[in-house]
Amino acid sequence: MSKKLPTRQEDYSLWYNELVKRAGLAENSAVRGCMVIKPYGYAIWEKMQRQLDDMFKRTGHENAYFPLFVPKSLFEAEEKNAEGFAKECAVVTHYRLQTDPDRPGKLRVDPNAKLEEELVVRPTSEAIIWSTYKNWVQSYRDLPLLINQWANVVRWEMRTRLFLRTAEFLWQEGHTAHATAEEAVAETRQMLDVYAEFAEEHMALPVVKGVKTPNERFAGAEDTYCIEALMQDGKALQAGTSHFLGQNFAKAFDVQFANKEGVREYVWGTSWGVSTRLMGALVMAHSDDEGLVLPPKLAPIQVVIIPIYKTGELDALLERIKPIQMGLIARGISVKLDARDTERPGFKFAEWELKGVPVRLAIGARDLDAGMVEVVRRDTKEKMSLPLADIVASVDQLLTDIQTNIYERAKNFRATHTTRVDSYDEFKRMLDEEPGFLLAHYDGTSETEERIKEETKATVRCLPLNEADEEGICMVTGKPSPRRAYFARAY
Repeated sequence: MSKKLPTRQEDYSLWYNELVKRAGLAENSAVRGCMVIKPYGYAIWEKMQRQLDDMFKRTGHENAYFPLFVPKSLFEAEEKNAEGFAKECAVVTHYRLQTDPDRPGKLRVDPNAKLEEELVVRPTSEAIIWSTYKNWVQSYRDLPLLINQWANVVRWEMRTRLFLRTAEFLWQEGHTAHATAEEAVAETRQMLDVYAEFAEEHMALPVVKGVKTPNERFAGAEDTYCIEALMQDGKALQAGTSHFLGQNFAKAFDVQFANKEGVREYVWGTSWGVSTRLMGALVMAHSDDEGLVLPPKLAPIQVVIIPIYKTGELDALLERIKPIQMGLIARGISVKLDARDTERPGFKFAEWELKGVPVRLAIGARDLDAGMVEVVRRDTKEKMSLPLADIVASVDQLLTDIQTNIYERAKNFRATHTTRVDSYDEFKRMLDEEPGFLLAHYDGTSETEERIKEETKATVRCLPLNEADEEGICMVTGKPSPRRAYFARAY
């Protein structure tokens, strides 16, 4: 194995970048600001995708696909949305290359192949989708329209970090149309709940559900709901958003329907999405200085079996291991048998620890003769000898225990790093000395929010949905405040 990872304490950012690369999740590409998601990383994304897709379909949604390119005139139809994304847009202006007469063997853009109208590479798909919905919606019978797409988007980022912020990333985006505002708000809240359930049940990641302030709201939305998670360095990460769009896009693209009385009305819209940023959250919330710690529900390999043998014994040992392997597979557990004879057991232990495999079995002939199996769990590094007769059931239960423990550990971390503060001085001190979520009063104005952001680099992460309101005094201006907000520095 290569030299040890940097520790989280030494340099959290370097630890994260090195871990993502060394564990085989992703790497930087030849395209500046873009990443290559490697097979092991993509396998985790596939598990996320599969689970979320099932949850979307259970709530009545269907998948479709819309073009990557958006004509500029469509993109600018909803002014707030266009303005919000304008600085991040990649734009296609020409449709052909030609050989360069001044540089043999090289190409240049054909000056005669300029597009009549520029095409925006989608940073988000509201414009192209709502222009399509105009043709799909005529009557109340066509509603609700519940569509999701799995796609890539491009937002031209200059300062990038693998998974957390890249110029191109993968995501899903739901776009729905409804007959009433109440239905659209219910959809927005429902999808927020779906995201929260996925984060907590599958990613083992506790989240705060809340609503964004106008300053942090999605461009073109009436309300943005979000789930916020806390990473091990005390920074927050927005793990998913769900937007109530009101009738903004319906009016911009003239999406109307005839109601039951035959009166024409504009539909009410929502959009919601999560991205490969969740991969970054998974790494930063759970992993340690030895490598990844993956919750079993999302681990590509849940159990690795490493044979312990002397020269000439491997084939006979593998025959004795096979019933254990098959028994685990029959339980729906993904198993890797690492029978490479080119590496020593110690190397294999370190490699699979780095990759975050939840359970490791080291099996030798002597163990089998004694009716025992050596088992190590990745989350606590606890080593135990378990009876061979019950090994399949024991490992199955252990995976459940590990999933629960990883969640509880993250929940306890959040609890010990969430602080109620009442003064601005204490707020600033805590951000530097004990970073995490800070619950504080502010007067709700954009001016105060901007001042806090400028002076401390902390933002209002959300106004919590499921916590009691408590009147107080703004820590900055002394004006009345109806409730505390969650503040943090964030990714």
